[in-house]
Amino acid sequence: MSRSLPALILMAATATAATVTHDIVYAKRGSLELKLDASVPDGAGPFPAVIIVHGGGFMRGNKVTYVPPMFPPLTKAQFAWFTIDYRLAPEFKLPTPVEDVVSAIEWVHSHAAEYKVDRRRIALLGESAGAFLVDYAAMVVPKQWPVAAVVSFYGPHDLLYQAKEMRLSDGAKAVTGVQELNAEGERRLRELSPYYMVRKGLPPFLLLHGTADEQVIYEQSPRFCQALQAQGVACELYTLPGARHGMGSWEQHEDQQGYKAVVVEWLKKTLTK
Repeated sequence: MSRSLPALILMAATATAATVTHDIVYAKRGSLELKLDASVPDGAGPFPAVIIVHGGGFMRGNKVTYVPPMFPPLTKAQFAWFTIDYRLAPEFKLPTPVEDVVSAIEWVHSHAAEYKVDRRRIALLGESAGAFLVDYAAMVVPKQWPVAAVVSFYGPHDLLYQAKEMRLSDGAKAVTGVQELNAEGERRLRELSPYYMVRKGLPPFLLLHGTADEQVIYEQSPRFCQALQAQGVACELYTLPGARHGMGSWEQHEDQQGYKAVVVEWLKKTLTK
């Protein structure tokens, strides 16, 4: 029987060092079940954990698309990780997918003992649209479900800036409901953008972005990092010169694959006991 590439990567990531459980329901929205896959290292634990949120322009993707390159290094480093599905545009608009990410955070906290998770060391990791969602979730998650770190790959942190400097994607239009950049559209994009939600007391952020990104303007990340630092929030920016959008693109270039070690080492450093 043939297997998809994400399934093969997932098997390779977990063949000897962890136990993977697929399609766990973490939330129900009426008749809709939201699911995640959980990878838990062998051993007693408790382990630091990473909740992974895929990209796909707010309209595409699932828990095993776009993000699988991070599965093996997290497994090797003995992190528990949880990769999630969430509700997509155009059927669902913001803040709906953010609510799903927050529900996943709550679920991991609530099931920490079962999955050998250290509740003090739970991080978020998102790429592209998923980066936007983890940024946003970190701003609004209730204090009883704390997040200790955020890893954000090439995210549109400021949708208004993105719209003015490059373009607003069809997915961003669909998930925000903004079709025109008039006064009301600008107000709505500002209201929904994590860049304008930055405040003191947020967890540390690691931002990763390629300078040749053709979908999310690179300047988004240094601007967001500076805004975080201005509020006293720790932020580091890892820049990949000449890199385009997406881990899939980075994986095709040997000189761009150091990002995985950077993420793992930053998480180890940041999620120390």
